[in-house]
Amino acid sequence: MIRLVLAMVWSRRGQAAALALLAMLGVAAAVAAPAYLRAADRAVAAGQVAIATSAERSLTLIALQHDTRRGQEFPADVALPDTGDSLAGLPGFDYVYSAEFPTVGMEPDERYRTRLVYRQDACAHLTITAGRCLIGESDVVLGEQTARRLGLVPGDTVSLSYARFVKGPPQSTFLPDGTAKRFLVTGVYRVPDPGAAYWGQHNYFGGDTGDRPGEPAFVTNASVTAMDRGIVTQRLDGTTTAGALDVDRLPAVQAGLAGLRAEVQRLGGGVELESGLPSLLDRIDAGRTAGHRIVPVLAVSLVLLACLTIYLAVGYGTEGRRPELALVALRGARRGQRWWLATGENLVAILAGTVAGCLAGQLLVDAFAAWRFPGLGADPGLDALRWAPVAAAAALFTTLLAERRQLGRPVAELLRRVPPSGSTATAVAAEAVFVLLAAAAVVQLLTTGGSLTGVGTFATGLVLVAAALVTARLLLPWATVFARRQLRRGRVGAALAGYQLSRRPGGVRLFALLTAAVAVVGYAAAAVDVAARGRAEQAGVGTGAARVVSVGPVSRQGLLAAVRRIDPDGTFAMAAVRLPGAIDRAPVLAVDTTRLAAVATWAGSGPAAERAGPRLHPAAPTGHPVRGGRLAVDVTTAGLAAGKPLLLTLVLSPAGGLADEEVSLGELRPGRHTYAQDTPACATASCDLKAVRIAGYPGSLELTGTFTLHTVGGAPLPAGWRVTEGGRVTAGPDGLDIEITSLNGLPLGLAVQPGDVPDPMPVAVAGAVPASVTGLDGRPVPVGAALTLPAVPGVGTPGVLADLDYADRLAVDGAPSSTGQVWLAAGAPADVLTRLRDAGLVVTSDVRARDVRSGLDEQGPALALWFYVIVAALATALAAGALVLAATVDRARRVEDLSALRGQGLDRSAVRQSTLWTYPVLVGAAVLAGTGIALLGWRLTGWALPLAGIAPPPIPLPLLPRPGTMAATAALAFAILAGVAVLAGRRTLRAIR
Repeated sequence: MIRLVLAMVWSRRGQAAALALLAMLGVAAAVAAPAYLRAADRAVAAGQVAIATSAERSLTLIALQHDTRRGQEFPADVALPDTGDSLAGLPGFDYVYSAEFPTVGMEPDERYRTRLVYRQDACAHLTITAGRCLIGESDVVLGEQTARRLGLVPGDTVSLSYARFVKGPPQSTFLPDGTAKRFLVTGVYRVPDPGAAYWGQHNYFGGDTGDRPGEPAFVTNASVTAMDRGIVTQRLDGTTTAGALDVDRLPAVQAGLAGLRAEVQRLGGGVELESGLPSLLDRIDAGRTAGHRIVPVLAVSLVLLACLTIYLAVGYGTEGRRPELALVALRGARRGQRWWLATGENLVAILAGTVAGCLAGQLLVDAFAAWRFPGLGADPGLDALRWAPVAAAAALFTTLLAERRQLGRPVAELLRRVPPSGSTATAVAAEAVFVLLAAAAVVQLLTTGGSLTGVGTFATGLVLVAAALVTARLLLPWATVFARRQLRRGRVGAALAGYQLSRRPGGVRLFALLTAAVAVVGYAAAAVDVAARGRAEQAGVGTGAARVVSVGPVSRQGLLAAVRRIDPDGTFAMAAVRLPGAIDRAPVLAVDTTRLAAVATWAGSGPAAERAGPRLHPAAPTGHPVRGGRLAVDVTTAGLAAGKPLLLTLVLSPAGGLADEEVSLGELRPGRHTYAQDTPACATASCDLKAVRIAGYPGSLELTGTFTLHTVGGAPLPAGWRVTEGGRVTAGPDGLDIEITSLNGLPLGLAVQPGDVPDPMPVAVAGAVPASVTGLDGRPVPVGAALTLPAVPGVGTPGVLADLDYADRLAVDGAPSSTGQVWLAAGAPADVLTRLRDAGLVVTSDVRARDVRSGLDEQGPALALWFYVIVAALATALAAGALVLAATVDRARRVEDLSALRGQGLDRSAVRQSTLWTYPVLVGAAVLAGTGIALLGWRLTGWALPLAGIAPPPIPLPLLPRPGTMAATAALAFAILAGVAVLAGRRTLRAIR
């Protein structure tokens, strides 16, 4: 019997090979999914480690050795040299011990100390430019700039004492607190790589106090032990080695880190643990979790599609073997023999395809991973085969299900040339069950908030296949209507093609298969397109501009002036400051709105950026400029509370200066007086008067008084001034009349300012419109919405965008802002950072949108979506294989029928139309229907895919794919499948005589 089955396979080896190929594709999809997840896991871990900061790839244990010289009792100190190895046992880490304390005796200024540092194996990481490195207990090496500044060379000696910090007033100092030790300067060093992981996170070489470079004095551990010293800070730095954070080693690292935390907690404060490693591990886990949710969605869809393809293929093959099955039944074969002879041929092909699919799936992923993840590989293993038995069982069950229909028919029906139509009610009932399953899966997805686990994993596949079945059931009967109309019009070729589609057994299933395959391809294209655009939005709108440079503390007007100096035309640079945040308020960004259109990355769905500038910075009166090296304020005061003096302060913003100035004019006295103070910043260039502040001493309550502000800087004050909370102002004949109502709870006091900003301040708003925002000085500022945005660049939704110039004029303080930024367009000059430094700005960080995009492209969701490219290719191959198989099975009967019609006078053109148009027309209809189903499936289930990456910014992301993407995908699918159909039709045409 087995030999007979094998002979049957050989005699129909074309059909067997096609069936084996279809089974191979289905099993390959089941194998490729876990294999790809394994490769993606490795890529996610490697990508996150590559972009991680050194702090995220290291840990530091810190222990203090207390000062016991004076007999004070402290808890038992932890000595890291003795206990460090037992504490830090994480695999794959290199550990470096260090100890340090402050000393004096080398710096001439007692306000500054010298960091005395022992760091294990330091000489291997220093370049000695003069002398030698450390050997003995009294050796010390100094940095190049320190040695040059202090005039020290190798061979000199210095005496250093342990230093105790004494806080002022009048000033803070470091005082000697121990017996001095004499050191020999043995060498001068330079650090080849200050940012190397070896140096940890201790900022040894950053800027030090007194505008000095950070250059510790390195000594041996014997020197630290021998000195008369107080508190010593000990550190044990662990840095990862190559491969320490590979995906296979992460569980051991996580377990070791948890054990280390527990041990540190057990020690009760004797040791502290600092590490950014947990955040890195969390990002890796989040990326892997997202990938494990995304990949199975279309993997399951592809397996369902493969089962539908196998069902179609087996059904087509069995239809062609009906006479053979009838002959077996007529010869009296037992039921078991009939089943074996009917199914054996297909089962052999399925089993062969299963074995080939296991190998093909892994090889496909290996090849793809070698291209997409160079240097990482796919790490093949038996774990990738865990879904293969399920896919093989599904294929075998589908085969038996497809065979059952013909094996249950009477012999008379099997002998008929035209098979009877199947039971429409049964088919509709089966499809209705499929639709109900799809509906249940979608409901489960909605009720669980998009949980792509359990039934939710099958939701997309069930929706796509169920919609394809329903569409085929509804649309294909119209082929008969089309054929009848063509026949009445005398278009015999088109009519024959229509009847071939509508009356051929299995035609509905073939159309459903092609539609489902195109739907899977379209869904994959939708996911890739939406995700790619989302990453572009996150990198662009989320960053705010092509490049965002953060700068050190600077005044707001100084930042504006510096940026305008380096870019006078306003084509590539824009000043920005993030206003102080508040838990119950939307974040606020203040920018130079005149440059928004040229620099900022604007959300495409909102109003044009060109509209924002005039709306947020409408014309307003000019302020009150003052000039002179000594400024005077003429004030008349009355009604002062006895014993509660008030202080007068001017807040000035020098034109082009990098810092505002608060000029204190002292206590106000009753009567009319002139208060003056030197203002050198206003001697050569004018200053804008931001505010005249009146406040009491800290803790003073119930302050009262009335004032007349006659002149500031010798100039009378125009009308239109405003006063902050705590008072009232009116314009009088001699100046501004100010009445204090209450200064309680106002740390900055009362301020009188020029009325040169619209009230309320116009802002652009994303989200709810607030009544006020927290200003640059911490006070609430009333605002009004002049523009509504989908998202504020660099902030998101909710958010508020304001004009920096106006926001600064409303502030009554002179403090610098530590959140200043310079936003740069893509066309900014290459030396822009040098220009910023030359303008007096201190660059602290430089973030590029393209780097953010690269990082997003290496996160789990983006890497997982590459699997959808594999799915699209396999789905197209399945559809093409089904077309070839259908054409192969139909060929003999079609050749016989059309040859007979040719003998009765049917012309060659009609035969050509009938042969070549049949399947391409079917493909065209399937592509249109499949694209629509893909959009339907995306609408129902696409929202659940975690495409946005890890911790996305609060900006609105694209929800639907672009029409152009879907049209291009449909065109490509049609070109491939129609090409296969035409080639299959040509082979049939050549056989017709």
